[in-house]
Amino acid sequence: MGGSGEGILVAEIVLLLLIGRGLGEVLQRYGQPAIMGQLIGGILLGPSLFGWLWPSAQHLIFPSDPAQKGMIDAVSQLGILMLLLLTGMETDLRLVRRVGAACVSISVTGVVVPFACGFALAQFLPDSLLPDPTQRVVAGLFIGTALSISSVKIVAMVVREMNFMRRNLGQVIVSSAIIEDTIGWLIIAITFGIATNGRLELLPLVTTVAAVAAFMVFSFTVGRRMVFTLIRWTNDSFRSEYAVITMILIIMGVMALITNMIGVHTVLGAFVAGILVGESPILSSHIEGQLRGVITALFMPVFFGTAGLSADLTVLADPTLALLTVALVVIASLGKFGGAFLGGRLAGMSFKEATAVGCAMNARGSTEVIVASIGLSMNILSHNLFTMIVTMAVITTLAMPPMLRWALARLPVGQDEKQRVEREALDEYGFVSKLERLLVLVDDSRIGKFTAYLAGLVGGGSGMPTTLLHLKNGRLDRPAANKGPQRALKEIKRGAQKSAEAVKRTEDTLVDKVHLTARTESEATAGIIAEEARKGFGMLLVGLDNALTEKGSFTRALNEITDGFDGPLCLVLNGGDATDRMPTLKIGTSILVPVNGTEVARRAADFALALARPNRARVKILYVSQGSARSRRATPVSHRREEAVLKDIADLASRYGVPVDTSIHTRVTPDKAIIREVAKGAAIVVMGVTQRPGEDLFFGDTASAVVATCDCPIVLLASERIKRNPGAGAEPVAA
Repeated sequence: MGGSGEGILVAEIVLLLLIGRGLGEVLQRYGQPAIMGQLIGGILLGPSLFGWLWPSAQHLIFPSDPAQKGMIDAVSQLGILMLLLLTGMETDLRLVRRVGAACVSISVTGVVVPFACGFALAQFLPDSLLPDPTQRVVAGLFIGTALSISSVKIVAMVVREMNFMRRNLGQVIVSSAIIEDTIGWLIIAITFGIATNGRLELLPLVTTVAAVAAFMVFSFTVGRRMVFTLIRWTNDSFRSEYAVITMILIIMGVMALITNMIGVHTVLGAFVAGILVGESPILSSHIEGQLRGVITALFMPVFFGTAGLSADLTVLADPTLALLTVALVVIASLGKFGGAFLGGRLAGMSFKEATAVGCAMNARGSTEVIVASIGLSMNILSHNLFTMIVTMAVITTLAMPPMLRWALARLPVGQDEKQRVEREALDEYGFVSKLERLLVLVDDSRIGKFTAYLAGLVGGGSGMPTTLLHLKNGRLDRPAANKGPQRALKEIKRGAQKSAEAVKRTEDTLVDKVHLTARTESEATAGIIAEEARKGFGMLLVGLDNALTEKGSFTRALNEITDGFDGPLCLVLNGGDATDRMPTLKIGTSILVPVNGTEVARRAADFALALARPNRARVKILYVSQGSARSRRATPVSHRREEAVLKDIADLASRYGVPVDTSIHTRVTPDKAIIREVAKGAAIVVMGVTQRPGEDLFFGDTASAVVATCDCPIVLLASERIKRNPGAGAEPVAA
């Protein structure tokens, strides 16, 4: 019998996945959310269709036996927690802070008006629709909440599809949905406490509200730091696969248990855990994608399918229930649209903008189904009332996308908003904006401290986690040697502060502080670097004294160090300047960036602009040909290519708000062109270079000539390392 029960469970899951995924795919192709396909799939597999056409088969696969039903319900309940975890991870609180007060007005009226409508409706429902008519107040709280919350996932999907995610109105809409979602789960938590007590009592209510408030305060202060520390410790310490995902699930479970212990539903703990996990600066998009994949592929179809199984649309054949369902849909739609529209107008929006907000907020979908499922499991809502709420959620959700598309298409874009949208769009394919974590290796030399400062400038603009490896014996003959990483840490913090101030000045965005980890090494080997690289770093910055031999090649120590890192490499070199004075970047300082249209050259320009913005320096973009002076002849095609490259860099500079000068050298070799420009007063050169195959570091003759000749710091931003084929012979190195 146990084997039979397990077989039935597998059959249930397979059917829910198959039908839910298939219908979701169909709906998505017609511009509808795939979640609705999963919910409708469950409805069709339940008594509404499958059980109506073939009752015996439906009862065989989905039996009413409590033990068997408990198995699929357990997976469904875990699905609720996983779905709330994912919803929290997708909740961008920084977006809410950036948009301002408009979303607060919309979310407050958008919750209060439909909530009042739903609560009032519950007071007039027939007793037959309530399992316990004496708990009409609690049922009213559930219905009011179900009518008042918008589905962040569905709202964001349509806004993103319409390319409105960066538009001012799009950000207001998504932020309002986020606030509504948060308010809704707080209401549910309090409602759960009331329902647990069986009646509305003042003292238990005050206790529940105080406990929820204390939990929220702890979570967003001490808990936030604890979550980040746990995720980083797991990522850096464990070697087993998917250890970070396991830690995230543990965090979710612990916070869900805490909310359960204080007398509110576990969904609040899962939702808050998701918010804290999503804000963790160490969480890579790769890890987040893995977690989203298992939730979207398994738990979402099972939960929504199971919720659909509990709905029986055949009861709507009763004229009274059908009319009540129509009334519920109308009240829900008018209440939600009216509340959001009123909030938009109070916030100073135009009629068209407020109309778009009202249309967007009318999407129920996932959130209402979760709320209704909780009410059903607690015996607060009857199966008939649950079916009515699910029907309302399906109708309003399917109606929202075409309504919102129509409303958004009528809204023009202003010039200031257009410039901001274009600026932010550049971040989508930028290099610095995509970095998630920096690994910095320096010694006590001036170039080491300068490298630490540059790392702060790059990472400080986004609060990027940074790990500092400080070489203990960089130069034993220096008085500053062996003083530990304090000076380097000070330089990173100084650069990060300047970068954060620049972001606040130009974009009016607050940046979290850089999360620093530092340790001292007696020597840096390839093994040490490889061990650190395993933890997930976007780039390795190296600033060491005497990195070059007398012949101009890289030292054996540097070759061994970089051999342990396969990602983008940034080398900060002395150039020909042998003084002990640390280089400076300040207002008016010129940073020279040679470009030739390659991706590594564009990365270098992006890197240089990130260095220039905090110091209000200027960037000189020098287009250099890869050919020789004799073979280079100007043609219309080459002119267009050069202009396109320079325009792309100029657009990137406008995103940073950095002034740029451009120059084209076509009748001289690249190294001579760069050296001539440096002689005119460049304080630093940032070059994009390609790592050539071979055992030793080599970036081509142009880079070698520039490093050997120029008397200023040279930053070589290298591409990912090309591993040499052990079975192949030595290959000639390209110039």
